[in-house]
Amino acid sequence: MEAAREHDIVLFGCTGFTGALTADYLAANAPASTRWALAGRNQRKLEELRERLGVDVPLVKADVTDEKSIADVAASTRVVITTVGPYIEHGEPLVKACAEHGTDYTDLTGEPEFVDRMYCKYHAIAEGNGARIVHACGFDSIPHDLGARFTVEQLPEGVPLTVRGVVQASGMFSGGTFASALTGFSRVRHNFEAARERKRVEQRSNGRVVKSDRLRPHHASDIHSWVLPFPSIDPQIVLRSARALERYGPEFTYGHYVATGGLVPTVALPLGVAGAFAVAQIPPARKWLLNRVPAGTGPSEEKRASSWFRVRFHGEGGGKRVVCQVSGGDPGYGETSKMLAEAALCLASDDLPETAGQVTTAQAMGAALTERLKRAAINFDVVEAS
Repeated sequence: MEAAREHDIVLFGCTGFTGALTADYLAANAPASTRWALAGRNQRKLEELRERLGVDVPLVKADVTDEKSIADVAASTRVVITTVGPYIEHGEPLVKACAEHGTDYTDLTGEPEFVDRMYCKYHAIAEGNGARIVHACGFDSIPHDLGARFTVEQLPEGVPLTVRGVVQASGMFSGGTFASALTGFSRVRHNFEAARERKRVEQRSNGRVVKSDRLRPHHASDIHSWVLPFPSIDPQIVLRSARALERYGPEFTYGHYVATGGLVPTVALPLGVAGAFAVAQIPPARKWLLNRVPAGTGPSEEKRASSWFRVRFHGEGGGKRVVCQVSGGDPGYGETSKMLAEAALCLASDDLPETAGQVTTAQAMGAALTERLKRAAINFDVVEAS
């Protein structure tokens, strides 16, 4: 079937901010043998983008609101990339089409509700058709998922393991990320409902224990910073990888934190999040905020060039301790587009473990994607070992 497909990779959302950066990366880094295409609903914008990129790639007219066009695309390619969010509003047609046509799928979602609902509706279909549905292939959640896996590999096998991840980053968000965050804040009840439904559907009883750490604010002396529990999608992804992979040991515990610096920002950050959460509950106020940061916009090239991230992992088990670190440049956009593109290239080209259904990056691509990212100047380092 793969040989009969017209494309290796089709990129949706390429005329948006992050999608255009992903197209830039593919144009500069995809092997000449990779058959990739740009997809969208506006032919003129697609042509302008192709001209700017200076590459001779096919253009595919398709709209996420037109199920037939989406199904045709899924049937014609091996891997779909989509940067079209918020995913809870625009993402399901592509997941459905990829699951039904045995097509691998990657996105940038950080929306737990969307991931859980797609698992409940399409995991079994994708598994039956051999499709790999891989969500969160950007800064959410590749550095955390692959970083936790990298840390586990430095520790003994067959023993209980504990890993704590601490995120430090400098950068700005785009309009698309802002819209996804506000949408998530406004759908708290929906998130809980989706999580309950997934727990009911998902099979977890394999004799191993995988759990979240008892999270608490504290001062991390090794990075000279206060850290707070970080309730993003990242720890959920890490724990799903741990449930799927026996290398994480008979008992695996993970804690996820964000570094805030001094005591004042440690207090201010939760207050700011609480304020955004409150505003998101009021539709007119939410709409006003969304208009302040329009979709398709993002930080300048100069700002991205000065941005960076580090995720430090403290791992313990079997009498051994390690500190590992994943680091790179602009987390939200430069490195996110790189991670997304490399994940798609990995699915399309590399010799990978046999997996299907909704899977994580660690589960589906693991070592192969880690090596790709190292070659692309995202660092995976062992900082300390004892």
